[in-house]
Amino acid sequence: MRPRYLLLLLLFALIAAGWYFFNRAPAGRDAQAPPGAPNSAALIAAPEAPKEHFAVRDGAVLSPEQATDVYDELKAQMRADYAISALPAARLYPGWQRVNRYPYRSDTHGSRYVNNFANPAAIRAGYPDGGAMPAGAAIAKDSFTVKQDGGHYPGALFIMEKLESGVSPETGDWRYVMVLPDGSIFGDSRGDNAAATAFCAECHAQSADRDYLYGVPDAARRP
Repeated sequence: MRPRYLLLLLLFALIAAGWYFFNRAPAGRDAQAPPGAPNSAALIAAPEAPKEHFAVRDGAVLSPEQATDVYDELKAQMRADYAISALPAARLYPGWQRVNRYPYRSDTHGSRYVNNFANPAAIRAGYPDGGAMPAGAAIAKDSFTVKQDGGHYPGALFIMEKLESGVSPETGDWRYVMVLPDGSIFGDSRGDNAAATAFCAECHAQSADRDYLYGVPDAARRP
C-alpha cells in the first residue's frame, strides 16, 4: 500500500477516535441517563463516597400547583420502582402520612422537588414539630427533577430509620438509605456501600438538637 494511503487511513482513525472520545457518554450510572438529566459529576468522581447530593442543572422553579401536577404524573411509577429495592420502607411509605401539602424544592437535596412521609411511630412522637424519635420511627423523602425545558424525571428515595439506642452513635442512631429511581440501593449506612450515605449523616448532624431532623418549610407544611 502506498505511503499516501497509509497516511490517509491513519488520519481517518485519529478523527474517529477523537469523535468517540468527545461524544461518548460518561462512565458510571449517567451513561444511561436521559438528555438533560441531573448532573452526577460528584458520583462519577467518587462513586463510593459522594460529598453532597448530585446537583440539578437548569432546574425549573414551579408553583405548588405545577409541582403537584408533575408529582401526580410520576408517583405511581416512582413507587413501583422504589419497591424493587425490597426495602420495607420503600414499599410502605406511600401509606404513611405526608406532612407537606405539595412537593417543595429542597436545596439540600440538589434542588430537587421532594415530599416528606412519616410512619405512625414518627407521627406519634411529634414529627415534624421536633422531639426525640423512638426506635422504629422512619421518614421517607421521595424526589423528582424538573428541567426548564419541561422535562421531568424521578429522583432518589431517601430513607431515615431510627435504630435502638447505642446501635450507631456515629449517626445519632439513625440508618440512612438512598434508593435510586431504578430501585437499586445506592447506599445503606447499615449495609452495602455505607460510605455513600456518610454525607447524609454529616448534613443531618447539623440538626442534632432536633434529633437530626430538619422538618418541612413552613409554607409547604400541612396545617
